[in-house]
Amino acid sequence: MTETATSELDDSFHVFDTTLRDGAQREGINLTVADKLAIARHLDDFGVGFIEGGWPGANPRDTEFFARAQQEIDFRHAQLVAFGATRRAGAKASEDPQVKALLDSGAGVITLVAKSHDRHVELALRTTLDENLEMVRDTVSFLKDQGRRVFVDCEHFFDGYRANPEYAKAVVRAASEAGADVVVLCDTNGGMLPAQVQAVVSTVLADTGARLGIHAQDDTGCAVANTLAAVDAGATHVQCTANGYGERVGNANLFPVVAALELKYGKKVLPEGRLREMTRISHAIAEVVNLTPSTHQPYVGVSAFAHKAGLHASAIKVDPDLYQHIDPELVGNTMRMLVSDMAGRASVELKGKELGVDLGGDRELVGRVVERVKERELKGYTYEAADASFELLLRTEVQGGKPLRYFETESWRAIVEDRPDGTHANEATVKLWAKGERIVATAEGNGPVNALDRTLRVALEKIYPQLAKFDLVDYKVRILEGVHGTESTTRVLISTTDGAGEWSTVGVAENVIAASWQALEDAYTYGLLRAGVQPAE
Repeated sequence: MTETATSELDDSFHVFDTTLRDGAQREGINLTVADKLAIARHLDDFGVGFIEGGWPGANPRDTEFFARAQQEIDFRHAQLVAFGATRRAGAKASEDPQVKALLDSGAGVITLVAKSHDRHVELALRTTLDENLEMVRDTVSFLKDQGRRVFVDCEHFFDGYRANPEYAKAVVRAASEAGADVVVLCDTNGGMLPAQVQAVVSTVLADTGARLGIHAQDDTGCAVANTLAAVDAGATHVQCTANGYGERVGNANLFPVVAALELKYGKKVLPEGRLREMTRISHAIAEVVNLTPSTHQPYVGVSAFAHKAGLHASAIKVDPDLYQHIDPELVGNTMRMLVSDMAGRASVELKGKELGVDLGGDRELVGRVVERVKERELKGYTYEAADASFELLLRTEVQGGKPLRYFETESWRAIVEDRPDGTHANEATVKLWAKGERIVATAEGNGPVNALDRTLRVALEKIYPQLAKFDLVDYKVRILEGVHGTESTTRVLISTTDGAGEWSTVGVAENVIAASWQALEDAYTYGLLRAGVQPAE
């Protein structure tokens, strides 16, 4: 059996994560054993008390995970949990193969799923209500006798309670009296609302005396609220998943639940200093499951503390707390100012400070920047997602309208050749000046924009070797309103990296190639500025 992780927290409140089991049931997530090990390390680093690793014996991947986790992970905060079901009807727990697989996993904690809805017992398990209670008692007591800690998940509890409250409570009593450490009330269909959850948990707690937990699905969009409502009613064990991953629309999101408990309830549920790692952990897990982090996720999204309206910016300049419910640094996030046609002077000043451009309290300069932003956004530019282009605009205005230049374009062209065999050839030619030298370069690419990008590199890499590190990592095109499709204005957003960081630039024109060229020029210019290269005089 695996050794129990040591924790500086007591056992009075549990944060239980089920990303590796319930979260993995989300459509689009398919975790390898290596993925599960990586996520388990992140969750342990975050400081959750329990990590449910899967159902050993149900599939080879979960069985392998438990074997490897105990050999390869030195758990500092979390205890590894194996998930399984109560014994089969008419059998003995001591002889049930799937119960044996739970023991063989080596996990010191086992979660059993038990039916608590009378119709599920009769229609799904095809057994009697009394036999179901005996299945719970027998399995819990057997595993306790084997030295395991046992949690019991009462599946479909809230729907079962609505249909037959006395039987649902009888299942809770059977589990608790057999020795279960926690009995978890599951909103398996995710249809409950906070007031309903609070009322049911309060009643069940009073009537059974069992230690209760909560497991909430998010089908009404209330999983986090339902989890906190259960805590208000006396639950001391919360089951969640990282980023709310889970079947259908997902589970209660671990991160807002933990943040609320720590920052709003004043409960110490994580080891010291771990809450500040929350944003990093959230994004790291998103990378492992290969899903883009939600930009608008509470607490950890990149937009969680982003401010756009000029009215907000004016207040934040005086005191950030006026438009933020917490200090973002508490959860490892940062405040961001968005510059758009809604921006006022305060937005521009704060954004300049964020970018390291000193506006020196120059009201006339700030006013020019505000008007320039509004003028360009009217034409289709957007600076919310193009900080690099905004910084170049800002520096241009600081320099009295003189653009920051490392090269000056004389002309460019891109050719797409449609061949008889159905293939295409893409070639670009660029003529430009850099450091007093006229350069003409030509290159091919797998598209006209890629050809332009390669041509720009061919032209400039000898003069600016820093460009060798640049890599275009994202490219987005949006057709803006116009007379009709092919004559509409096109906006292009490009994201570029140098391996150490990433920046975004924007271009707007009547055709996609011209808009792309603008965004590429800004991307190379900003990248050279970022690399510390002195611009041309």
